[in-house]
Amino acid sequence: MLFNSFEYFVFFVATLAVSWRLAGFNRLRIWFLLLASLYFYFSNNHWQILLLLFATTVDYFVSLRMQHERGLARRLLLCVSVVSNLGLLAYFKYINFLADTAKAMAATIGLKLDWIDLNVVLPVGISFYTFEALSYTIDVYRGKIPAERRWSRLTFLVSFFPHLIAGPIVRAANFFPQMDLPPRLPRDRLERALFLIAGGLVKKMLLADTLAIFADRVFDNAQTVGSLAAWVGVYAFSFQIYFDFSGYTDIALGSALLLGFELPQNFNRPYVALSITEFWHRWHMTLSSWLRDYLYIPLGGSRMRTRWGVYRNLMLTMFLGGLWHGAAWHFALWGALHGVLLSVERALGIRSWGADEVPSLGQRLLRGAVVFQVVTFLWIPFRAKTLDDAWAIVVHMFSFDSETIPTNGLVVAILVIVLAWLWQAVTEHRPLKERLLEAPLPVKAVAYSAVTVAVLIASSAAPKGFIYFQF
Repeated sequence: MLFNSFEYFVFFVATLAVSWRLAGFNRLRIWFLLLASLYFYFSNNHWQILLLLFATTVDYFVSLRMQHERGLARRLLLCVSVVSNLGLLAYFKYINFLADTAKAMAATIGLKLDWIDLNVVLPVGISFYTFEALSYTIDVYRGKIPAERRWSRLTFLVSFFPHLIAGPIVRAANFFPQMDLPPRLPRDRLERALFLIAGGLVKKMLLADTLAIFADRVFDNAQTVGSLAAWVGVYAFSFQIYFDFSGYTDIALGSALLLGFELPQNFNRPYVALSITEFWHRWHMTLSSWLRDYLYIPLGGSRMRTRWGVYRNLMLTMFLGGLWHGAAWHFALWGALHGVLLSVERALGIRSWGADEVPSLGQRLLRGAVVFQVVTFLWIPFRAKTLDDAWAIVVHMFSFDSETIPTNGLVVAILVIVLAWLWQAVTEHRPLKERLLEAPLPVKAVAYSAVTVAVLIASSAAPKGFIYFQF
């Protein structure tokens, strides 16, 4: 059930109506939203919902027992949660990758393992709900939150349908208190929710899906693409993945707001970041903070005796973050390269401006442009099907052949890319969203009507899935 489908619109309107009818009966309302969320997941994944329920139930009982244990028993209970969650994730996400790697290594010494053909299907959203469940049990272990005594509330945290498939990753400490409050929807919150949903649909259906045409054409034909097309395709994907993922997040945040819940922000104009460190403070922010709190800091973080220990922690965290995105070496390379750059920035002290420094416009533009180019180039191994394809695209980009004749479509793609970056640069200093929300009602009515017409035109084609559904 895609956010950009008519099916979701019907489901959401019905869920919203019943939820608000139950506003005076909070426990019943939570149960209804839990059942609606489970139906949302079941509608496309069927038996895979058993995995979600199994993982959540194990964490529920483990955390209840952990509350009364100390020392070794408490640590063993945490291990049960970690093993059950990561065990499921490892099997369903990485078993095919490990089998293919084993076959490739065996082939180098003349052995054929073609009989190994597992074809295990990856459950949608497992990477996200696994991290949410893990953060809950780890926070209980650390004593940051008490163990939840109601199974329904913990299951609702993990399965709440706006964030279930592709985030943002929600923490129990922020979400549980909201379940105890009666839902409120003042006018400013209503308008913000509608703005987020409308903006998310525009990002996905009008921008991301349009840019996907040019990106797919390049990455699906990596060995034969022309130079100009390669450049356009790489930049098209850079903005495609941003519009696609942030569009999903905006719809998730808007849907949750209408249901009475505030989800954490996940994007903050990442392509105007002035360093790779700042980029990760702006891109997929809930994943960045999760990796920091539950992986980087437990490894030792920045408190190591030597700088090399800090660099090792950064590179290992980003390497594993790359593998979290997908079971393939090109994802691992993407994460490792980001880890190297984060380490280089820390070594050179260029992560951010000092507190007493005010960078000039020229400095900001130059550094921002450099960081954007680096981030965009690093998307090549992320999007390419193989490392060979990634290298082929880089070679074609710098071959500067004249085989590709600029077409109207390429010109439009280039225009969208340039305007998209300028929009981020401008809105970094001028809060246009807030100004639109404060605009007179007739202005907002025209704006929403134009968005509605544009989305309806775009919806004439079959809805396309979101990129992060595969992770």
